[in-house]
Amino acid sequence: MRLWISLIALAGLFATGGPAVAGNRLIEANAPVRAAGAFAVTPARTWNKLGARPGRGAEVWTLDGPALNEITFYGAIETDRPIFREVDRRNRPLPRFSSTMLLTDIPTLLENSYRAGRGVSVYSSDRVEPTRFAGQNGVRFDYSFTDGDEVRRRGEAYGAIMNGRLYLITFEAPVIYYFDGSVEAYRQVVDTATLDRSR
Repeated sequence: MRLWISLIALAGLFATGGPAVAGNRLIEANAPVRAAGAFAVTPARTWNKLGARPGRGAEVWTLDGPALNEITFYGAIETDRPIFREVDRRNRPLPRFSSTMLLTDIPTLLENSYRAGRGVSVYSSDRVEPTRFAGQNGVRFDYSFTDGDEVRRRGEAYGAIMNGRLYLITFEAPVIYYFDGSVEAYRQVVDTATLDRSR
């Protein structure tokens, strides 16, 4: 098990190794920053913003590498759009956000997107509860899944719908060590989040 963790950590270092990785950039601690063009947040720790974007209106931050812990911001997703990029629209179309969805539909949207877009077959939704998120009535939910690398991951997400658009922030990390080790840094980011009301 320690060898497995070491190998993933090494992969994470290469994935986020600073100047050698084109498009990645540091998000400095204690400085306000915009995320996914739709959130304003002030992280207490330094994060690494990945250059690769999972889709329109989305971006990913990590502390130790994308295989180890990552925040994904989905900002101002419009109606009739998927939350991340289509891979095979003809054979595996992604579910699309609708402005008529209820807050309680957001966890199902994420699950169905993972199943169709990432090929996740083992996925479970856990606690779902109402909350205040970025100054809005929102939803908080927990989930877990096993991706193609067969590593069990836990996730936590906060979502809201404002002006007919979806705002969602998710955090995911392997169940062993990394989730508990970095979830509080994610929650701190969520606690500072506000929405761009001009969109």
